[in-house]
Amino acid sequence: MSTPSPQGTAGLGRDDVAHLARLARLALTDEELDSFAGQLSAVLDAVAEVGKADVADVPPMTHAVPLTNVTRPDVVTPSLPRDVVLSQAPAAEDDRFRVPQILGEEE
Repeated sequence: MSTPSPQGTAGLGRDDVAHLARLARLALTDEELDSFAGQLSAVLDAVAEVGKADVADVPPMTHAVPLTNVTRPDVVTPSLPRDVVLSQAPAAEDDRFRVPQILGEEE
């Protein structure tokens, strides 16, 4: 990496970006190398600023807001009789829905 930027983080120089581009197998023009060097340095500086935040008293979390899984109780309720349901099926066999064979499975 290049020398530290005025903000104190190590900025990326043109050679660093060219090296990263080679590793990623990206063909970049000279103008893109110069532009990306500044942009990537700005991103690294922003990440360094976030890294300075005092988070010692912040508990780890997976979401910014609490989530609650909303489900209904699993209660058995009356449903249609099997023979009524199967009478509406395109094909039925042995009190079950008959479906086409898939993936070359054997019966």
